[in-house]
Amino acid sequence: MPPGLRIETEPAAASAETPGGEPSAANPSLAQRARAFASNDGVSSHHPYLSGQGRLLEVAANSVASAVAAQAGGAGRVELCAALELGGLTPSRAQIAIARERLSIPLFVLIRPRAGDFLYTDADVETMRRDIETCVALGCDGVVLGALDAHGDVDLACCRALITAAGSIDVTFHRAFDVSRDPRQALEAVITLGCKRVLTSGAQASAPEGAALIHELIAQAAGRVVVMPGAGLRAGNIAALASATSAREFHASASQAIPSGMCQPASFSHAMHAGELRSNTEQVRAMVAALAAVPLNGDAVAR
Repeated sequence: MPPGLRIETEPAAASAETPGGEPSAANPSLAQRARAFASNDGVSSHHPYLSGQGRLLEVAANSVASAVAAQAGGAGRVELCAALELGGLTPSRAQIAIARERLSIPLFVLIRPRAGDFLYTDADVETMRRDIETCVALGCDGVVLGALDAHGDVDLACCRALITAAGSIDVTFHRAFDVSRDPRQALEAVITLGCKRVLTSGAQASAPEGAALIHELIAQAAGRVVVMPGAGLRAGNIAALASATSAREFHASASQAIPSGMCQPASFSHAMHAGELRSNTEQVRAMVAALAAVPLNGDAVAR
């Protein structure tokens, strides 16, 4: 990180981050329109900010509404998930199908069967494998997955089984990376697996706090994998992080709290009476614009 650079790390209010119809010969647009849009590993050549050597903002969208808002704000890619408040879980088949219908930008899906750690049982692995098969069948562009063994190392056997199920679509290794025993060793394992990118906060609570390690990981990767910072990013700090790390892809929920529309007040305090978190188009737009304003300084894009 350049000396003297300070990245804001105060949490944004009410924000959260992460870990009908199928494509057919008669209706090929569900998968094909996203692939026609995507080029250069998910960076659209037609995107106003992300052409050629530009930067990409991936939005962690916890609903179809969030995914549509992300696209409207200029996001380059959506990672669809559920339950952001739990760190993100796999969304339903219906959510994936509807998001695929409504998005023209690349759609990735989080593959995480439960909250908690990333040490998985055979039943967990089978669940993830079948969810990945669903994503492939629905025309998704990628999946986001990860698994660790009991010692905190990347579980190569488990991940290989899941990556095999993904076939030719892209694979991102998620923030299981950040709780691995040794991030530098984990990066080499992710590269060995053939993942296209790894999502990381630099093994800290937020990416701005982990900027120094993210910078080191990008140097270590040397173009063999995309290192994508995520967690705690907003319009006010994403440009500084881009300058500090030389990263080219970024991950954020850009979410805000939507108050409940219920007229009947709850008789007791419980999460079921609250509103929802939803990605905000203007927040996405502000983050994309902030990234676009950062000089590229001739840094090589990691591919």
